[in-house]
Amino acid sequence: MKTVVVGLSGGVDSAVSAYLLKKQGYRVIGIFMRNWNDESVLINAECHWEEDSKDALLVAEKLDIPFQTIDLSVAYKKRIVDYMFSEYKEGRTPNPDVLCNREVKFDLFLEIALDLGADFVGTGHYCQKKEVEQNEKKMFKLLKGRDNNKDQSYFLCQLNQFQLSKALFPIGELKKSAVREIAKKAGLPVWQKKDSQGLCFIGKVKLPTFLQQQLKLKKGDIVEIPSTFTWISQSKESNRWDFIAENGKKVGEHNGAHFYTIGQRKGLAVGGTGEPLFVLETNTKDNIVYVGRGISHPFLFKEKLWINKKDMHWLGGLEAKEVEQKKPLQAKIRYRQVDQICHLEKIFEGYWVHFQEKQRAVAPGQFCVFYQGKELLGSGVIQ
Repeated sequence: MKTVVVGLSGGVDSAVSAYLLKKQGYRVIGIFMRNWNDESVLINAECHWEEDSKDALLVAEKLDIPFQTIDLSVAYKKRIVDYMFSEYKEGRTPNPDVLCNREVKFDLFLEIALDLGADFVGTGHYCQKKEVEQNEKKMFKLLKGRDNNKDQSYFLCQLNQFQLSKALFPIGELKKSAVREIAKKAGLPVWQKKDSQGLCFIGKVKLPTFLQQQLKLKKGDIVEIPSTFTWISQSKESNRWDFIAENGKKVGEHNGAHFYTIGQRKGLAVGGTGEPLFVLETNTKDNIVYVGRGISHPFLFKEKLWINKKDMHWLGGLEAKEVEQKKPLQAKIRYRQVDQICHLEKIFEGYWVHFQEKQRAVAPGQFCVFYQGKELLGSGVIQ
């Protein structure tokens, strides 16, 4: 009998995953990961680890499977939280959920599962895995989940072949409504529980309060850039706008450029502008936040973005030339975005990603994830 360790989060998706895997004949072990302890930064206590841990235990008791809680908070802080702080400090917008899957769920957690003698780890992700033969070698493809509204393949874009080979996604072929119905019929105590929101294993946070744990408040100027402003074209090293600040106009002050991200509207506290202001660029070195009026300000849109060669990751072990031959490609620059048609231009230092339609609010530090149809090909960090 094969053994699978399921990360029971206290939610309905992981609960149904454990239930289905047990029905399929696996020996299932449930583990709850305690990765965050600071309740002061939460907007509400919905995702507090004690409540989730109790719910996970109730699920394990209902399914009659072994259960334990492990504390990974020290490693989580080092690998995920410290990464977030360093990225925001540099004026970049990180995606901790992608790193959480690569560094915690499919690395630390996977290692613990293998040490327990498990053959696989099971999760409640809405995605699918397919085994194929490639160059006389067994390979694994990551596919979108059947439920387009819940597809979570984006968050697994940094997995490697070994991690994918050990992963099971039992609900990937189901829609969310079906998952809740299964949970209800099985008598799982979390069948009506709301989905968690916010940061992976932390919950819905007050981001400024969270960031102020390490990043200091620092007064700076908010400078408005008119839509007719002249800009310098993008370089190979960066796809961020190079502003000529003397043509801008100071319209307010902020408490730290590192607290803002491109495309942000809330939190500027500047009135009397008619149309709402949006963040166009942040300069953390000089502590300046550049803004523009209106949701369609031209500086919010880019027709290409840049990814350094070292930051590109191909999930299926494909060579770049093979991916480039797969035209057209689709890409997402954020979760839940509709697939965008694009093509890659490879040069020595990395890749230009050219889009058929201009992309709004491209934020450095985020992941651009590439697909062909249902298959996730790879991803890269936006510069």
